[in-house]
Amino acid sequence: MAEKIETSHPISDRDNPNHHQSSLGLSALTSDQLNTLIAQAKVKCQGGQLPTYIPLLAQANPGWVAIQVQRIKGEGVAAGDIRCSFPLMSVIKPFVLLFLLEQLGTEAVFSQVGMEPSDQPFNSLAQLQADRGKPRNPMINSGAIALAGRLPGKDGASRCESLRQWLNQRSHSQLVLDEAMLQSVRSLPNERNQAIANLLATVGYLDCPEIALDTYNHVCCLSGTVTDLANLGMLLGQDSSMISPQHRRTVNDILITCGLYQASSRFATEVGLPTKSGVSGAMLSIVPSQGAIACYSPALDETGNSQVGLFIVQQLAQDFNLSSTPHP
Repeated sequence: MAEKIETSHPISDRDNPNHHQSSLGLSALTSDQLNTLIAQAKVKCQGGQLPTYIPLLAQANPGWVAIQVQRIKGEGVAAGDIRCSFPLMSVIKPFVLLFLLEQLGTEAVFSQVGMEPSDQPFNSLAQLQADRGKPRNPMINSGAIALAGRLPGKDGASRCESLRQWLNQRSHSQLVLDEAMLQSVRSLPNERNQAIANLLATVGYLDCPEIALDTYNHVCCLSGTVTDLANLGMLLGQDSSMISPQHRRTVNDILITCGLYQASSRFATEVGLPTKSGVSGAMLSIVPSQGAIACYSPALDETGNSQVGLFIVQQLAQDFNLSSTPHP
């Protein structure tokens, strides 16, 4: 379980004349406050690690920090290294789920994967074995690989492209496939994911483990900026005629309990926002009926979550009363 994150003095403390604006939620947030928060995060969050099992991720600058807050009411607010482009990695998982819910429906999707949280690492084979081959939830690797096997297309590239176009059209993001990152992912064998895919195929949850695994690798290498990530988040943060409200709620509910792996339970209690992290340092939090918070900072804690991302989202939730916001 991740260590409890210490928070600094609130941005909107009682000595600040704008303290009363915290009751307004994200609409009260300013760019100066975001810049202050980044400075606080850089002081508080030290000692994070870059992942080594994907060589290109290990070359990222651990000092990069970018934040984009997209709001239903008012314009977006951004701060930090906002021009940085990064692969979404596991932050794509809720959107694979959302796409398939929209395409196939709830019953078909959850015949392939469960909704229960896991206290095991995101790539646990033991968890899948204990569950007799059915993935515990869509946010761990086994669940995401199983759902990758249901994306439309003949191979990993075409399936990824279908998802990319669908997401970009609906969110006005500009996601691209990072070919160099995909080659880096492929450069070292991921025996754990291969074993997961083989087990899924053995018990009948995959027809072709090779294509499913290649699809999974492709979609994890969809890349963009924090602006693109925040735009994606708005698919889950606001009403839209293009997305079923039921499907949006389903994804948000699963993110609350499963989005941060072993840290999910603690984060749900302390913060209460649907949140997903990725090994690239990407993190997305949904503030239902208010907007989305997109963060990028590549240094990770021992659970595999962005140290700075966790700090920033927890601080914003505290200072602007975000965690008390009900689901739509």
